[in-house]
Formats: sequence, structure tokens, C-alpha cells
Amino acid sequence: MEDKIGVFICTGYGIAESIDVEALCKVVTDECNVPFCTTVDSCEQDGLESIRDHIKSEGLNKVVVAGVSLRYYQEGDFPEDVIVEKVPLREQVVWCHPAGDEDTQALAEDYLRMYIAKIQKMQPLEPFQPEETIDKGIMVVGGGITGLTAALEAATAGSEVRLVEKSDKLGGWLAKQHRSIPTKPPYRDLEETGVDALVARVTENPRIKVYTSAITSDITGAPGLFDVTLKSTTDGKPNAEDLDKFRVGAIIQATGWKPANPLEGLAYGGDEDVILNVDLEEMVRNGGPMTRPSDGREVKTIAFIQCGGNGDKTRQSYCSSICCLTALKQALYLREQSDDAKAYIFYEFMRSPGHYEDFYRRVQEDPGVFFTRGEISEVVRDGNGHLVVTARDTMLGEQVQITVDMVVVAAGMVPNSADGEAIRALESAGIAAVEGESDVVRKEAAEKAEQLKHHEGTEILNLSYRQGPDLPVLEYGFPDSHFICFPYESRRTGIYPAGSVRQPVDGSASREDATGAALKAIQCVEMTSRGEAVHPRAGDKSYPDFLLQRCTQCKRCTEECPFGVLNEDEKGTPLVWATRCRRCGVCMGACPERIVSFKDYSVDIVASMIKAINVPDEFEEKPRILAFLCENDALPALDLAGLHRLEYSPYVRIIPVRCLGSVNVAWVKEAVSAGFDGVIFIGCKYGDDYQCHFIKGSELADSRGENMREKLEQMALESQRVELHQLQISEYDRLPVIFNDFAEMIEEIGMNPFKGM
Repeated sequence: MEDKIGVFICTGYGIAESIDVEALCKVVTDECNVPFCTTVDSCEQDGLESIRDHIKSEGLNKVVVAGVSLRYYQEGDFPEDVIVEKVPLREQVVWCHPAGDEDTQALAEDYLRMYIAKIQKMQPLEPFQPEETIDKGIMVVGGGITGLTAALEAATAGSEVRLVEKSDKLGGWLAKQHRSIPTKPPYRDLEETGVDALVARVTENPRIKVYTSAITSDITGAPGLFDVTLKSTTDGKPNAEDLDKFRVGAIIQATGWKPANPLEGLAYGGDEDVILNVDLEEMVRNGGPMTRPSDGREVKTIAFIQCGGNGDKTRQSYCSSICCLTALKQALYLREQSDDAKAYIFYEFMRSPGHYEDFYRRVQEDPGVFFTRGEISEVVRDGNGHLVVTARDTMLGEQVQITVDMVVVAAGMVPNSADGEAIRALESAGIAAVEGESDVVRKEAAEKAEQLKHHEGTEILNLSYRQGPDLPVLEYGFPDSHFICFPYESRRTGIYPAGSVRQPVDGSASREDATGAALKAIQCVEMTSRGEAVHPRAGDKSYPDFLLQRCTQCKRCTEECPFGVLNEDEKGTPLVWATRCRRCGVCMGACPERIVSFKDYSVDIVASMIKAINVPDEFEEKPRILAFLCENDALPALDLAGLHRLEYSPYVRIIPVRCLGSVNVAWVKEAVSAGFDGVIFIGCKYGDDYQCHFIKGSELADSRGENMREKLEQMALESQRVELHQLQISEYDRLPVIFNDFAEMIEEIGMNPFKGM
């Protein structure tokens, strides 16, 4: 269909008082050759109705609205079959630059040129629809409290669910508990676990098919199209025959946790009467009084040691969330057993968040429970067969010794997960060690493989992904995600970790987590069936198109994709699983051949925006600076800077990008060739506390930035002409400083010598 473009320029919000709107209309009609341009008093509410009427009467299919920021529009404001681009004249022009100034006018005119050039190249979006029907079933891996709750919640919402549990019965750690910590007011009395009733509800639900003594041996495909192969297990080992094969749309990983090994020096493993808290729980669960493993004598005194004795924090620096509460609960077990029993709890920090503080107070009231904030020095056996615990009271600075029948060490929570990327690296290193081109290469690969040996055989999901068979994990083994804004998401679209495999949580939080993961899984299959992306570009109907005829098999797109969208064939050609895609465009930024594009976002579209900007010649002494701003943090921060009327250099031209990882080196070359004097990249923060919504986008841009600076030096240009900054949305006040400092630096080093060539 032939394009019919219309431009609407808003005169409200002080726009008409700050810039020459009539001159803007002339740029549209005379310079950009767009025949339809009109003004509206507002581009919100009643003004939107006027715009919609004009779209219908004029038969427009592409529309540029120059007024307020795109963040102020809502879904449904414009007809679905019309491509709409919003030019933020209010936030990025009139609110942050002097009214009536020629540079302010030039900025507004450039933005119109840019967005008209953009919309001219954009094509209507057609949601991705695979040839095969999208499956909306959900698989839950793990039959503990989290997995059971997730399966039940998903089934209650109408989904068909398959629940896979590795052991021969459901319930997980919950089934091994005697009682649960209180979950309802007044938070004083221990409660029944309710595990039997929960298991019964799951097994009796007609929408849930349960597999026990089973593991996932292979998972291929993508959201809506996951093909799963199960194998049965005997004594924890998979059998040769396949148990079942089926297709699901999304996966919830609820594989739980395992106890961490205590620190050395606590006698655990060397003395039968030094046990873990999980061992004590199972002992009480099996009935009868607490007895010492060494001689069967009834236990009257127990020392509970928290935080692994407060030793080496580099081993496990995070809190496991339930250890303190478990010690409080088990101290009551002991006190219920005998009135003269005594429990000694050694802790570093007693953690009882929220209403659990009431439970802590209830245990403090018990005369047979004693609390000491102390560091354990040693645990030894005395001549009478008792255990002597020595600790330094860190509050009083004194040494404390107590004699007890048994010692219970808090077992920290270690997630039952596997590092897919590390497993892949282990496999690659093993191959390189055998097939290396030189002795040096083989030696280095063998050393790397040895370092990664502890990952061998740890696969859980067994995904057929180029990036590895399981989810990528963080330092301590918890699945990687954007853990601040999108906690249930993982770096594998459609796979949602929940419960203690995602973060250390108690039973109540596990239930909440399971519900959240179930809702995310349902959301995923529904959006996938409509051809839409999930977070953070939720609802986006674009998807990447690969012109594979020009692919050089460099593998950069497959290696750099944060979400495992791309597998590859034996030659290295990318194999695209479109429903895995989050639409970040990292593959587009990575490709040196520019073969990746979206219908509304491509190397060519952004290059057209750059070319559309009017760059003054060097004699005008008005530099031009191009700034690529990430749409997730930096761009909203720019709106906030405008809202606070923070003024900055009018020589900066902003181009929003989906992610800094999507920025292609070609754009920098284009900018330099067009006479731009400098280029700034501003994206999300990355690192230990990263905010990058696409995980590695800012980090990738940083590494590419070094390549760009090298190319500038090869062209005899100063490397300072390219800068990269990290920014949180709350740091909007830094933007004017960044822009103004960069403009001053450009003034010092001089204009781009290629200007006008």
C-alpha cells in the first residue's frame, strides 16, 4: 500500500510560545515533501480525538505527532493499522532550551526531519506466527512446595500442566519437615505443614499430569514450541528408555535447594552428634524424642550454630533467609520434648523479617532458650562424651563455653541449578584441548576445562541451546535475570525460575513466588500466541529478519545474544528461534554485514535519521553532537530532566535506541561522515548491580566503543569524540552535565575536520 504520511504539530504546553510552529510546518511540507501538516491545540485527550478524525478523513497510514513524549501515550490512542511516531517537542526541546532562540528552533526542526525520515523507512508490523500451532501448556520442573503451588495455580487458571519430579514422591523439603513456622496472626504457634493436602490437590487435579522419578533429558524449541523428552530414573540415575515426549509453551523451574556444607572447625562430618538443621527436622518428623546419633541417648541440650559459625564470608556471603527461623522453630521442638531441656542459639544477625518478629519474641520469652551473638571458635568432645562449644561473645567481648548433647549447624541454601554457560564453556574447552591448532592453544584449553570440571554432569533442564543446557547463573548459582525490575524472568525466554532456586526464600514466599511464575508463564504463552514479545518490550510485534544470503558465519550474533535466541548449524549460520526473542536488537548491533533488521528498527532506518539532521558547516561554529540513548533508563531520564526544566547544550541530537547493544558501528561512521563532531552513548548500568534491561547491552556497547575509538584514531581523529556513560533513571540530573561537558570538550579539540566533505 502506498504511504500516506501526515504530521501533527501540537501548539500547547508552551510549544507555540517557544518555537516558530509555522516554520516547522514549512520544513514538513517544503523540505520533507510531506503534503499533510496541521496543528492541534493538544496531543492528549480531546486533541487525540481530533488527530484520529484527521487520520480517518485523510486516509493516513503513517503519522508523526510532534508534541509530548511517547511515555504519555497509551495503547489504543491511535488506530492499530497506522504507524505512529512521537516527537518529544515538549520534554526535549521547549522545556530544556531557551524560548525564541535560533538553536532551539533548529533543534525542533531537526527532530521533525529525523522522525519523518524514520517513518518513511518503517514498514507495518506483522506479528510472527510459526507454521506450527503455539502450545499453551506449562511444564513445572520440581515437586516441592514451589512446584506444587505453581502447578496448582496454573491449572486453576485453566492451563494444562505437566509436573516433573526427580524423586519418587512429591513434597520436597516441605515433606521432610515436622512443623512449619507460623504464617498467620498472632505468629506464635507452630503450624502443620499442610503438605499432604497440597499433594492431594495436585494429584487429583484433572489438568495436572504428574511424573515422579523422572527428569528432563532434552528440551528443544522455544516458547510455545518447547519439545520435551523425559526419562525415568532409578536410584537417581536416568534409564535408557524415554518415559514420555510432549510439547509445552512455557516452563517453570522450581528445582529447589540443597544444604550447603558447613565450614571446617565445627566438627560436622567428624562427629556423629554434630548434624545439620535439615537432619534434625527429619529426625523429629519420623517421630519419637530427639536422640543422639552416636549412642541413642535422649537429647536435653542443643547448641544451634547459625551462619556456618560466622567464618569465611567469601564462601557464602548471602543470607539463606530461613536458617534463623528454623533454629527458633527447632528450639521449640526441644522445649516441647522436655521442660528442663535447654537450647543455645549462637548467631551473627538474627533475621526474622516482617511479622516473623512476633515469632522471635515468643521464643525469646521461653526461659529455656538462650541467645548469644558470637563467633564459634571450636566444637570438641569432652571426656564425658559431651560436646563443648567455645565461642566469643561479640557483644560482651568475652569467651563463652557451653556443654551440650548435640550441635545443630544451620545449613545454608544452595540452589539446585546449573550454569549453562559454564557447561558450554567446559565442552568447548574440552574440544579445543583435543583439536587445538597449537600446543599453546591445547594447553590453555585443557587448563580452562580443568577449572570448569565442577560443572560436569550438573545439567538439570538439558536445553538444546547454543549457549548451554541450562539457565545462566550469577556468582552463587542463582539464575541470572534482571533481578530488580523483572525478578521472575530468566535469560531464557519462557523459562521462569521460582522459589529457592531463584533466591533464598521461606515457605510462604515460595508460594507467592510460585504464583508469580505461573502468571508469567501464562502471560508468555498468551503473548507468544499473538506474536508479541515479553518483557521489557512487552507487546512488541516486531521481530528480527536475517538476510542469510549475506551471512559470513562470523558467529557474533549467536555469541552476543543475551537470551539464546540463536542456535547455529555446523557451518556457523544462525538458526533463528523467533519466539525466544526479546527484540533488543543486540544481534543487529553485532552484525558487521548489517544483515539483521526489524521492520521498524534497522541500521538503514537509524542511518536515515542521522542523514536527515542539518549539520552546520565549520564556519558557523555550531557543533553537532549525536547521542544514542537507551529507551529503558536514559530516555525516561531525559524526560525527567525536561520536567525539571534542566537546560543543556542545544547542539545535541538524541536518537532513542532499544538497547545500547543494538548500536551498530555503521552509525558512528555515518555520523562522522555527516560532519558530527562527537558521539555519546548513554545506557543502563551494568556490573554486579546491573540495571541493563537486556542484561549485557551496555557492556557490549562499551567493548564496541573501544573499537570505535580505535577507528577514529586510524582516521586521525581524537578518540575522545566517542563517549559512553551508564545511567539510572533516577540520575536525570547528570544528563545536562554529560552533554555540557562533552560540548565543552568538543569546543576545546575543535570541529570534525571531515565536516562538509
